[in-house]
Amino acid sequence: MNEFSDERLFKLFQKGDIQAFDQLVIRYKDRLYNFLYGIVHDVELAEDLAQDTFLKVYTNKDSYKELYKFSTWMYTIAKNLAFTELRKKKRRKTSSFSEISKDDWEIQVPDSTAEAIEDEIMNAEKRRNIQNALLQISIDFRTIIILRDIQELSYEDISKIIEVPVGTVKSRINRGREKLYQLLKGKELI
Repeated sequence: MNEFSDERLFKLFQKGDIQAFDQLVIRYKDRLYNFLYGIVHDVELAEDLAQDTFLKVYTNKDSYKELYKFSTWMYTIAKNLAFTELRKKKRRKTSSFSEISKDDWEIQVPDSTAEAIEDEIMNAEKRRNIQNALLQISIDFRTIIILRDIQELSYEDISKIIEVPVGTVKSRINRGREKLYQLLKGKELI
């Protein structure tokens, strides 16, 4: 089943093959989590939204038509769930320990050389600066940059996910990258 396309696996799942769905979950669980984390910047919420996305895909399997790629359909569901949750969160104005990034929880033991330790510290700092810069740009720019630069989706797929023309996608990516550039310019990350 590993060699099957996403669309073929989903068609098998629609016909009752649960293993085909399991294969899709394995393929997409990390990418989907990373996409959602990039939008909501909350570890637990991203995990919950990823599960909710797979649940919606599972329960709405009959509504999928092969007009779009499976991944486009799934990312659209994920994006909609994330945006709904952000609207709810904005109304609640609460914070939690889960806002600490996953990088802050993990302890990695680098090579014992001073140079390796310094490199690891610099890389962690760069990741934090980029994450912080992403949070400072609007959700529309953040989403589109994550889809293109982190998830590496095509302009056409992004266009379908966020429901705007390809030209608008390209324009927003350029404007979003420029905003990130301005935020990161003084931090030696460019």
